[in-house]
Amino acid sequence: MSEAPITAPAQNGASARTSAPNVIDVRGLTKRFGEKTVVDDFDMTVPRGAIYGFLGPNGSGKTTTIRMMCGLLKPDAGTGTCLGYDVVEQTDLIKARVGYMTQRFSLYQDLTVRENLEFMARLHRLDVNAKVEEALEEYDLAPRAKQLAGQLSGGWKQRLALAVACLHEPDLLLLDEPTAGVDPKARRDFWDQIRTLARSGVTVLVSTHYMDEAVQCGFIAFIAYGKKLIDAPSGEIASRVGLTTWRLEGAGLGAIADQLEGAPGVEQVARFGSALHVSGRDAEALSGAIDAFRDREGVTIEHARTGLEEAFIYLMTGAADNFS
Repeated sequence: MSEAPITAPAQNGASARTSAPNVIDVRGLTKRFGEKTVVDDFDMTVPRGAIYGFLGPNGSGKTTTIRMMCGLLKPDAGTGTCLGYDVVEQTDLIKARVGYMTQRFSLYQDLTVRENLEFMARLHRLDVNAKVEEALEEYDLAPRAKQLAGQLSGGWKQRLALAVACLHEPDLLLLDEPTAGVDPKARRDFWDQIRTLARSGVTVLVSTHYMDEAVQCGFIAFIAYGKKLIDAPSGEIASRVGLTTWRLEGAGLGAIADQLEGAPGVEQVARFGSALHVSGRDAEALSGAIDAFRDREGVTIEHARTGLEEAFIYLMTGAADNFS
């Protein structure tokens, strides 16, 4: 089942959605489990209708952060609002307007698709028949309405979970590793649906450690070891990190990589398929390091656009050094 408890009747769709420009505005959120600080002094502002990605390795604090911001988990320190309500004092009001899709399929496996939808519709005090029929059609689940949820493929389980999370027309949708283990077509269909929801005014928070998930988001926050490393529109991440990148292709790239590691101006050497991406913030020094290979037979060198993956690797490496 959804992990967001239902404690207040749902409102009707878009009319209940906050008119404030920012759906989430939190400052200094901190969470500890025992002596371990899982999230440390976290600030975030999320605009209405955004698709916001939380990117970071497993165990970095992504899910904990999202749950605190949305009133699903009480912080040990910090303040803020979500959907206009206080994230510490008014959590029940927030939870009633949130849809939550967990990474692990958490619906009843021994109920049919229709029965799962009917059960959740009753919990939300909705018009059961009308809302279930609407969800079956909107998410193309009607042909599988009588199929047991446990017998669905990964992609169809995902679709059912999204339909359940959106049944009460939430203002805010939380997706925890939403496309893990599903095929490429199911992923594409899923993200088409998410973009449709965002255009209708639903704000979407996505926790992921997959780059192909992150590139679907309009905004990205990189998180590691409980700290936010950067938070910006996805198109600005690379420029804010400030890396210059060169792309090398051809023979002997392994040996070239070994020679470039630690060279002046070279801060990152990473293999991308059949190419080598070499990056650094000092463009002049980096170019000097690359010059040694410009006349190498069989090797082509060209400027490359620094992408999210280079920025992610760079930030994660720095974070690991800081917290080691």
